[in-house]
Amino acid sequence: MKPLIAVGIAAAIAVPAVGVGTAYAFSGEVPRGTTVLGVDLGGRNRTEAAHALNSGLAARGEQVAKPIVVKVGDQTASVKPTDVGLAVDVDATVAKASKGWPRLFGKRVVDPVVRVDADKLDTALEPTAKKVAHAMTKPAVTFDGLTPKPVYPKAGRGLDPQRSADALAAGWLRIDQVTVPVVDIVPQTTAADVDRLVTELANPAVAAPVAVAVNQTNGKTLTVTPPAIAASLDLTGDEKGKITPKVDAGKLRTALKTPLAQLETPPKDARVDSKIVASTGGEVVDTDKLAGDLLAVLPKAAPRTAAASLVSVAPATSSADLAKLGIKEQVSTFTTYFTGGLNYGRSQNIIRAAQEVDGAIVKPGETFSLNGHTGPRGYEQGYVDAPVIVGGKLTPGVGGGISQFTTTLFNASYYAGMVDVEHQPHQYYFSRYPSVIESTIFYPELDMKFRNDTKYGVLVDTSYTDKSITVSLWSTKQYDVSTEWSPKRDVTQPKPVYLQPGPQCVATDGIPGFTQDAWRIFRQDGKEIKREKFSWRYDAEPKQICGPAPN
Repeated sequence: MKPLIAVGIAAAIAVPAVGVGTAYAFSGEVPRGTTVLGVDLGGRNRTEAAHALNSGLAARGEQVAKPIVVKVGDQTASVKPTDVGLAVDVDATVAKASKGWPRLFGKRVVDPVVRVDADKLDTALEPTAKKVAHAMTKPAVTFDGLTPKPVYPKAGRGLDPQRSADALAAGWLRIDQVTVPVVDIVPQTTAADVDRLVTELANPAVAAPVAVAVNQTNGKTLTVTPPAIAASLDLTGDEKGKITPKVDAGKLRTALKTPLAQLETPPKDARVDSKIVASTGGEVVDTDKLAGDLLAVLPKAAPRTAAASLVSVAPATSSADLAKLGIKEQVSTFTTYFTGGLNYGRSQNIIRAAQEVDGAIVKPGETFSLNGHTGPRGYEQGYVDAPVIVGGKLTPGVGGGISQFTTTLFNASYYAGMVDVEHQPHQYYFSRYPSVIESTIFYPELDMKFRNDTKYGVLVDTSYTDKSITVSLWSTKQYDVSTEWSPKRDVTQPKPVYLQPGPQCVATDGIPGFTQDAWRIFRQDGKEIKREKFSWRYDAEPKQICGPAPN
């Protein structure tokens, strides 16, 4: 009997031992033996575990921050984690680690939860992907006049943003190089779908006009002609190669410009015409709603009808907006003069730029950029050829003359006391401009910028005659500004340059070069409060002669 008693005693002792081990293993919110990226989180509550993991990541800071090599096909790219939002989600990782069974012996390894911005990663990999991939041919139905022309889709090869993100998240901090898959990009709209769109929508769409009854116009109607339908019906595949038919409201408005003008009263912004002129509201056809309604009737046979309404439209800039910004008086004005009249290409460019800038508002603290406001100044934007300085000589070029408007605007901002952010005088001095305080421009390299550092808004008002351009700024007057010039110094004389005769040669008389200073003087209540110095060195403009040099 004694052996049985001994066994019973041993059994009795073993039960408490098992209870103690279980309690130890499950102590804390994260089970014992759990590691993430080599950091032991076991036996800790979630707050302690998060702190430990953050400390572990900080200790591996160089590894966490260093660029990761990403392989795309047979090409590689280097991606900075911060550029693509690549990071360990500590809280989510701790929550994941807290689930599961403990290990009394060995380790339980939990992979971290890694976040990455799939769109940013796709953008970062795009230059490399272009070397190994080719774009899909997006499906579409276009119009040649009133004839629908199908564009059939073709699959491409490229990256799937989410699959790339998943691959990067899985490999980061574990392997030295991550491979993202290059996959087939199959358009969602098939060739059969394109044929069906031609038959069921595109052909009937342009087969007849649509009569639109416009409410609030005493029975007046608007006719949407087949050419207007063809110009505004959008049957183009998106990035996934899916065609979602729509009528483009903007293109529809453009196509209906003439008939809409007979029905609408457009709003007028508050503006300046020797004084501030109040804004007025307007009524226009709701082309956004009309576009959707048109799409519903285009597949139908003639006769087809739809309805539209006039809606009230507020001006973009109201009189109240100007008053709130403190725009109440003219604070500066500047005029420069040109020759040749309004039919001269140079004059046309000056006026075109003035029209684009007229009415611009610069709010307190904002910086006005002339390049940023007009964008490119080419033929498509309404600019024409006129002489420009290229490589130190005058040659014909699109947009010539814009520097005169730039100088006029610069001086208006200068005499209004605006902060000069960026400007550059011409290489050569031209007497139509004030020396030193003038500015050239060349898109996109050279710009003219000023900052409104007052607490009031600034409105830019432009006007012109057949021989002058004027820019005035309206705000609340802060300063009286004047200029003092130093004498010219280091004067140099022009030298003759002989050029090949032809349309690219522009003959000049030459202009002396010199250095000069100008001081902008700020006064309030007649007392000088500060002055700023501007200096510039003008080169001597060569005397360009279109012909051979003498023997």
